[in-house]
Amino acid sequence: MLQRCAWVKTGPLEIDYHDIEWGVPVHDDRKLFEFLILEGTQAGLNWSMILKKREEYRQAFDGFDASKIASYDDSKLQELLANPGIVRNRLKIRAAIQNARSFLAVQSQFGGFDAYIWRFVGGKPIQNSWRTMQEIPATTKESDIMSRDLKKLGFTFVGSTICYAFMQAVGMVNDHTINCFRWQEVRDLAQQAHVIS
Repeated sequence: MLQRCAWVKTGPLEIDYHDIEWGVPVHDDRKLFEFLILEGTQAGLNWSMILKKREEYRQAFDGFDASKIASYDDSKLQELLANPGIVRNRLKIRAAIQNARSFLAVQSQFGGFDAYIWRFVGGKPIQNSWRTMQEIPATTKESDIMSRDLKKLGFTFVGSTICYAFMQAVGMVNDHTINCFRWQEVRDLAQQAHVIS
């Protein structure tokens, strides 16, 4: 049987997410935006709940199209607050709208969110070699700096812990434990991507 990171439960959504997505470097702006919103929404909740609601989020938030979300008005906010398929937290929904506006500004200023966000790790993933989950930090100096910078640019729900979870999700760090079958695979993917770029 494949050895996975200890946080992975037996549900197919979690297993697929871990085996296919988690820790793989992402350079697509829309997908980066999706993870930024989902990680902010997850604050105080568990990730498996967010994974279960992910398809509903994609529908409710126009496929995470930042330009559409940035134009949401109060009636759209009320519609989202009434949607049982998502986390109906007014602050988190308002944050998604505000973050879409800030995201568009960053794209305009830096030529893409990808170009902006990957600067925090020098353009290539940090390769960690943790033996156990207990060794994995909740924040790092990189996530602290990212959090401060995002807040300066008008983003909300981007504390350092959220930023580090985002970094893990989009492959800015490889935090698979070394006994996990994905640790080496993700490491190899990151090296190949860096050679290509």
